[in-house]
Amino acid sequence: MNDKLIRVAITHGDTNGIGYEVIMKALEAPEMLEICTPIIYGSPKVAAYYRKMFGVEANYSIINRAEEARDGRVNLLTTFEEEVKVEVGVPSKEAGQAALKALDRAMADFGENQYDVLVTAPINKNDIQCEGFDFCGHTEYIESRVGEGNKALMILMNGNMKVALVTTHLPIKDVAQAITKEAVEEKARIFHNSLKRDFRISNPRIAVLALNPHAGDGGLIGNEEQEAIIPAINELAESGIQAFGPYPADGFFGSGAYAKFDGILAMYHDQGLAPFKALAADEGVNYTAGLPIVRTSPDHGTAYDIAGKGIADPSSLRQAIYTAIDIYRNRIAYDEPLANPLPKLYHEKRDESDKARFAVSKQKGQTKAK
Repeated sequence: MNDKLIRVAITHGDTNGIGYEVIMKALEAPEMLEICTPIIYGSPKVAAYYRKMFGVEANYSIINRAEEARDGRVNLLTTFEEEVKVEVGVPSKEAGQAALKALDRAMADFGENQYDVLVTAPINKNDIQCEGFDFCGHTEYIESRVGEGNKALMILMNGNMKVALVTTHLPIKDVAQAITKEAVEEKARIFHNSLKRDFRISNPRIAVLALNPHAGDGGLIGNEEQEAIIPAINELAESGIQAFGPYPADGFFGSGAYAKFDGILAMYHDQGLAPFKALAADEGVNYTAGLPIVRTSPDHGTAYDIAGKGIADPSSLRQAIYTAIDIYRNRIAYDEPLANPLPKLYHEKRDESDKARFAVSKQKGQTKAK
């Protein structure tokens, strides 16, 4: 196990939402600095505004480059010098662009190996749109920037449940067309690999949800199950992946069947996330699986309605930091034996040979004794 302090990059998100409040609250606990080195990608001026507003005692050091970050303190990296008008609780393009500047800088620094994991505070998906950002959200943007050709998978998780999505930020009218055998199988394989590598589950069991009510009732209420989902499940099973279903979503969550599986693959956003958020309380985490970068975020949005009131709960952001650190360490532990398999294979063969010789020698000794 690698016990070095993990460098955690945290982007400040929409500057009119609850981003700075939950970041400051999550990092004010002294024990946080014992497990990681936080680097907030943001604006010292905006941070000072919120620090004064909430009377937060947390100290931070202002840096201009990620390599200046030091252990034992909160590091605030200046991602832009321009003034930003803060209008607490009010959506604005200016706040969206402030979020993008921090995110862009974090993407560039990841390419330079300046930090280990990324945690993103919430953005407003509409206000961040511009010539440099034509995406439905963080997941798609990060995939395009640092995915290296890999496909991202959105997973919402807590200690009891992991819900992944075949389609993410897609209008309901387009979902059925996107549910193909290939799409279900691709996302299930990414999910399976993530459960093994990121969460160290040796032989994960994945529940696959149906798209239609009552799982289509044999084609009476839709044929996506018969034509796409069931064939994908069969193909996965043939390749050794434990995928089961399709399960009607209402009965699956209502009966508590989710507790019997390591992961749940939902067909679309609200099918998986509505029950998850109802059951996850305040500690849900959004994890982007399948990419070289480890990226997590809280499972809530900008929360304009409570911004500036001092009542935002930092639990989800704090849990996002813990989760990112755990996944990073799990990847190291998982990858280490695979990095140089020949010496490992040699030692295993040598051990087997030594055991065999020992057994023969022992048998001969017992024979002589007789």
